[in-house]
Amino acid sequence: MVDVPNTPLLDTVVTPADLRSLKPTQLRQLADELRLETISAVGSTGGHLGSGLGVVELTTAIHYVFNTPDDRLIWDVGHQCYPHKILTGRRERIRTIRQGGGLSGFTKRSESEYDPFGAAHSSTSISAAIGFAIANKLADRPGKAIAVIGDGSMSAGMAYEAMNNAEQAGNRLVVILNDNDMSIAPPVGGLSAYLSRIVSSRGFLGLRETLKKVARRLPRPLHSAARKTDEFARGMTMGGTLFEELGFYYVGPVDGHNLDHLIPVLENIRDAEEGPILLHVVTQKGKGYAPAEASADKYHGVQKFDVITGTQAKAPPGPPSYTNVFAQALLAEGERDPTICAITAAMPSGTGLDKFQARFPTRTFDVGIAEQHAVTFAAGLAAQGMRPFCAIYSTFLQRAYDQVVHDVAIQNLPVRFAIDRAGLVGADGATHAGSFDVTYLATLPNMVVMAAADEAELVHMTHTAALYDAGPIALRYPRGNGVGVPLPTTPERLEIGKGRLVREGKKVAILSLGTRLEEALKAADQLEAKGLSTTVADLRFAKPLDEALIRRLLTTHEVAVTLEEGAIGGLGAHVLTYASDEGLIDAGLKLRTMRLPDVFQDQDKPEKQYDEAGLNAPQIIDTVLKALRWNESGIEARKPA
Repeated sequence: MVDVPNTPLLDTVVTPADLRSLKPTQLRQLADELRLETISAVGSTGGHLGSGLGVVELTTAIHYVFNTPDDRLIWDVGHQCYPHKILTGRRERIRTIRQGGGLSGFTKRSESEYDPFGAAHSSTSISAAIGFAIANKLADRPGKAIAVIGDGSMSAGMAYEAMNNAEQAGNRLVVILNDNDMSIAPPVGGLSAYLSRIVSSRGFLGLRETLKKVARRLPRPLHSAARKTDEFARGMTMGGTLFEELGFYYVGPVDGHNLDHLIPVLENIRDAEEGPILLHVVTQKGKGYAPAEASADKYHGVQKFDVITGTQAKAPPGPPSYTNVFAQALLAEGERDPTICAITAAMPSGTGLDKFQARFPTRTFDVGIAEQHAVTFAAGLAAQGMRPFCAIYSTFLQRAYDQVVHDVAIQNLPVRFAIDRAGLVGADGATHAGSFDVTYLATLPNMVVMAAADEAELVHMTHTAALYDAGPIALRYPRGNGVGVPLPTTPERLEIGKGRLVREGKKVAILSLGTRLEEALKAADQLEAKGLSTTVADLRFAKPLDEALIRRLLTTHEVAVTLEEGAIGGLGAHVLTYASDEGLIDAGLKLRTMRLPDVFQDQDKPEKQYDEAGLNAPQIIDTVLKALRWNESGIEARKPA
């Protein structure tokens, strides 16, 4: 007899309201289908995989038990939200994720009412959830706030700052600690699940509250002893003493893949009058997909892949990535100088420091998701005579700006900032774009800011930073591959604050910072074809400016254009200020600045993003021609009389 396959349940679920109409016995089948759909979708688009597979059952259980969207579900980081998006009305668009015009790879408020808070950086969920919970409390509205935070995100101080201030939210706040990496939990099994169900039950909580009231009538020493006995008895059997000390009622650990364990515990938590409550669930990254289970790191973020074999599509051969060029250059500096050390904030492979770590394990420090600590730790190393390289993505360095100012720049300590993912970053979109680092660093006294135009320049700048002891110095470089220039066998120490002329002309000057240089040269070729002799300069430094070179170009060319892959307030603003202070603008100079637009750009392919931003060769040419009032016939248009 042939088994008749079950009717697909996922086809019947468009929103969580549909999910809540299912029987508990149907949830296992739904979760299995949800996992397969997630694998299929990411296989066709690429994106984050392992983290989402690890929370399939948890996602299903939360939406089944809680009344979302009235109960506010907040995912920390948000990269694990693909199953959540499928269950919340976005299944038909899930294969557009991280594509131009498609769904975001993270939670996004403008995308769905089921995304009450956008997130792509870590450790923000508990703070936001407290805000939702307190707002409901003040307005006397029903509804809970549920924050789901991974154990990796718990390495950031912000999570503990939030928990330390959670008491006023009361039972409106639920924090779910998704423990999938650090193994902070004791063994999980039937006994643990049974205990979690008991201690989260209304009967136990009611009895506990009664005993607490009785204990308050006891003399202070006995009251204190009774409280500690309760906390530590549960802490010894289940863990969680730390969370109890922060004011949470701790429940767990619970197997995050066992719906029979998850559902009743979540129902108890939903109905509890005790609070705030922290539920500790243990999950496995990549759960249910063998290639991802076997290699969680490689399947955290993936290219398109063959679902059957797990083989990821390989990028065509080309120049090395900027990240790899920096990694190899830093290795060479580490071999030369034993005082060089490297710091990363939970991104060893993303920043290339895993290679330095393999060669120099005692001089490499992964501090977890703790950028503030990373910067001040680097400052302490520098103050004691070491030469630290603090390698952090541009978007994540924003999280440590006060430390850059207070602990590094004011004290003029020689911390080297290696700023990866500078400029636009493609599929990760606005939350990860490195748009602001030149603006927020070049405004600081004592700071040196360099931007590599190509991979050879990055080698020179890494060497320059290693030898620079006069104060803090930053080198920025983009995501992706270089342009294919040969790498130098011997790095050059650059003169601080000095740019270079790449080609010389007479009428138009393009002053480029960073990897827009390639587009500047394309534009120059086309301008030359129109009879407009063009100079292209790679300024190299946003701070200090090469004032002599800039003065020369501004005073000998009819039009000058600054070009950078950063927001307003960067190179263009500094050149304009210099030109204004020196009276160069008063002399009739046509000076234009080209920079990222004053918007947060959504995800797309980088080349399309830069085209949208107006920073490719055609837009450079258009800017020059408009400044010259040049028409298509090559004749200067005259203003009407």
